[in-house]
Amino acid sequence: MSTQTLYERVATHLGEQIRRGVMRAGERMPSLRQLGRDQGVSVSTAVEVYAQLERQGLLEARPRSGYYIRAMPAPGAVGTRAPARLARTPQPVRQPELLCVPEELTRKARMALHSATPAPALLPGAALHSALQRVMRRDPDAAVRYAAAEGVADLRLRIAERYARVGVDVDPEEVVITAGAMEAISLALRVVTSPGDVVLLETPTYHGLLQAVAALGLRVLEVPTDAESGIDVACLEKQLARQPVRAAILVPNFNNPAGSLTGDAGKRAIVAACTAHGVTVIEDDLYAELAFSGERPAPLRRFDTRGQVITCGSYSKMLAPGLRVGWALGRRWTQQLLHAKGFSTVATATLPQLAIADYLARHGLDPHLRRLRRALADNAQRSRDAILRHWPAGTCVGDPGGGLSLWVQLPQELDARSLYEAGLARGIGSLPGDLFSLRGDHRHHLRLSFGVPWSDAVDDALRTLGKLASAAAR
Repeated sequence: MSTQTLYERVATHLGEQIRRGVMRAGERMPSLRQLGRDQGVSVSTAVEVYAQLERQGLLEARPRSGYYIRAMPAPGAVGTRAPARLARTPQPVRQPELLCVPEELTRKARMALHSATPAPALLPGAALHSALQRVMRRDPDAAVRYAAAEGVADLRLRIAERYARVGVDVDPEEVVITAGAMEAISLALRVVTSPGDVVLLETPTYHGLLQAVAALGLRVLEVPTDAESGIDVACLEKQLARQPVRAAILVPNFNNPAGSLTGDAGKRAIVAACTAHGVTVIEDDLYAELAFSGERPAPLRRFDTRGQVITCGSYSKMLAPGLRVGWALGRRWTQQLLHAKGFSTVATATLPQLAIADYLARHGLDPHLRRLRRALADNAQRSRDAILRHWPAGTCVGDPGGGLSLWVQLPQELDARSLYEAGLARGIGSLPGDLFSLRGDHRHHLRLSFGVPWSDAVDDALRTLGKLASAAAR
């Protein structure tokens, strides 16, 4: 006699149908009442059935829409892992196209599936507009004067308070407001490195980090990051042991482009290894607030007891890219960061800082972030479903738990650069994987963003890319 409960028996039956492909990825499941009628169970039992299938990763709940079947990985898929072969000696960055590809996309892409920022429709534009108006009415003189080099005091306090919620003790006096996270990272690099120094970067990593390293004349050692498990800690430890490294630029929370999340045990080991070797860690914490679960992952800073980590972040991915307000948690480098900033931007624009501080005082971040996370999670899953439905057999797609990036691995016979060019000729933006590494690796990968709200137009664009890929694979 079966020991399964009624809801477990129904869940097992439906799960088998989904796994066999009888029920297709992307299909909407019956309503709870309809499932109850079909299976002869109560609505409360139907709720348990869908909850069980959701825990198994077979279903997803979409706000105000119901339950849908999640895409299953293609048979024999090898995942979206980074190449195992890495250069044993530091190398300079030699990729002149790092700058020209984004410029080309800005001119030609009508469907911006390449842009790892939320579309304006997903951001609180009206509320921020009101905040800007209030600031100008309340104190127009303050809004147009230079702010202090370190930034507006109220905003620095709110950033420190936000980190306290994840167990990180931040002194507001160490918060340096910057023009976005990239300025924070660039300032940190200028403070802790000199031309010719060796820095450690993930592969794949954001092409903007490679640009920053190249501009400062630094050499690079790479460490793989896996779309599922995050930064390869064992490889990181080996790279640090091989040669003196001055700094490590790492994105442990929802890496761009891989979407990977490094677990707390890995983060603790990374900080310990870097501390043991005297390596300063520059942490790009840009995407951490975009965790689909609502549970913001810890930054590396939480595991730092010796002051080795400079954490950089920004409001660009969660509130307003165009306001360009970010920060660095400077620790013992705070005064050096401010000195370096004095030779570049002098001070961050005052009005955007005051407006964000006003917005946070009135609304806080959480209500907006809940809506944004739900929308991004929905966009990500719909995009995955469309890719696995319409692209050639053997295509693999990462399954990120947050952020804005989908890392797509094409069959080995396909070159992502060719697919990028074919898509762009039809107005569809993407980014070829070779932009995200020191030596142009990841040639069979493509980065897409799910920051554009789901629509028939997005579905059509993904279907078109799938047709182009299928044609090229023949």
